[in-house]
Amino acid sequence: MTTQWTRLDSPVGPLLLTADPETGALTSLSVPDQKGGRTVQEGWLHDPGAFRDAEEQLAAYFAGELKEFRLPLRAEGTDFRRKVWAALDTVPYGATTTYGEIAARIGASRAAVRAVGGAIGANPLLIVRPCHRVIGADGSLTGYAGGLERKTALLTLEHAI
Repeated sequence: MTTQWTRLDSPVGPLLLTADPETGALTSLSVPDQKGGRTVQEGWLHDPGAFRDAEEQLAAYFAGELKEFRLPLRAEGTDFRRKVWAALDTVPYGATTTYGEIAARIGASRAAVRAVGGAIGANPLLIVRPCHRVIGADGSLTGYAGGLERKTALLTLEHAI
């Protein structure tokens, strides 16, 4: 099975999107220089048409018109990571939460906050799965695989900061 991909321009720089050609589900959204981000691989199929819904929704999001993405998503990860990512999906537009609050939502112990942070950092679907909405317990903007400048831009767009 191959991977479909396209690039889109955005206010936070170029976005690389990948999808599963069988289901059409978005499998990743990466930005340049992202920690753990994807790069186009040999054998991938460049198919911009497969990403029309994602392109329209991302454009509406960046225009301040879309507050919740409605795209099929499929990310590979451990059960723990998938629980953390599902918790991210519940953080509403314009709101922030903390790593400790995400840990509590999934029933993880206080000691698991570092593991929660690792799972959030491994989120392969930046922007559409809102890991940018997770901040430090003291309100500081900490860690973001796409870079703190992008995190700041996204939270500013959402009027969360």
